[in-house]
Amino acid sequence: MSEPPGPLSARKVVALGGGHGLSATLSAMRRVVDDLTAVVTVADNGGSSGRLRQEFGCLPPGDLRQALAALCGDEDWGRTWASVLQHRFATRGDLDQHALGNLLIVALWELLGDHVDGLDWVARLLGAHGRVLPMAQVPLDIVATVEGADPTLPGRLSEVRGQVEVATTPGAVSEVMLDPPDPPACPEAVKAVGEADWVVLGPGSWFTSVIPHLLIPELRRALESSPARRLVVLNLAPQAGETEGFSPEAHLEVLADHAPDLRLDVVLADRGCVPDEAVLRRTAGQLGARLELADVALGDGSARHDHAKLAAAFSRVLQGT
Repeated sequence: MSEPPGPLSARKVVALGGGHGLSATLSAMRRVVDDLTAVVTVADNGGSSGRLRQEFGCLPPGDLRQALAALCGDEDWGRTWASVLQHRFATRGDLDQHALGNLLIVALWELLGDHVDGLDWVARLLGAHGRVLPMAQVPLDIVATVEGADPTLPGRLSEVRGQVEVATTPGAVSEVMLDPPDPPACPEAVKAVGEADWVVLGPGSWFTSVIPHLLIPELRRALESSPARRLVVLNLAPQAGETEGFSPEAHLEVLADHAPDLRLDVVLADRGCVPDEAVLRRTAGQLGARLELADVALGDGSARHDHAKLAAAFSRVLQGT
């Protein structure tokens, strides 16, 4: 595997995921590197995104919007445009709970006829510190095999369809698939992964935001063959429904189950969220990775990352120290 280039700011980083987990990675990583690309899941079927997806037949814009907002700077311009992008209308009409950023993104898609061009124009408007790309060129559905989805039949396996439905299932998710199973990957995303120095997976909703990137054959092959080093950032806590009761090492095990040929280089976890360091270190080692422990939690009792602490941890990892 090739050595990373010299100055930290010159390294190319691609972060994959969706929702609040990817936002945490982007908010931290934009403080560390200058060349940052987000590759975002496009399987959301709920809320404003789901409504727009159903009405226009477009990619769900919500996770893409969140990634763009996370790439806004900390100056007045960035903070203002991030707030505008995230603003939700509160009305008694059809606009209720639509995020303005979702409408802006869909409008540009209609005008330009191209997903990537539309997102690039939004990024320019915001002065975003990075690029946002969809992982696929078509909207996707997540289909999960779940044990005990019906609480009255706790041992029964059943199929649960839809990102929202999988994320909130009362059962135990064992496997996820995509529908369609072989969707066209975004060519720019595949190219970015192939040219990256580092690729970051996680944190985030494990089965509905992180693993789906590994289920697109062309994107998975790019991740497996890229000369980039691969960093997995673990969640601070299991997610109710989706990964209820999961240990840190269980997250790595299901990742390996869905992409057995993907080798990792570094696993980053919060020191206070690892019950058994030896077990996690052994599991990471089985995937080819070293374990890095750091204090990256916000410290307010929530399962949220502190962006400044996470940026410092990223800096150490990317420098190999």
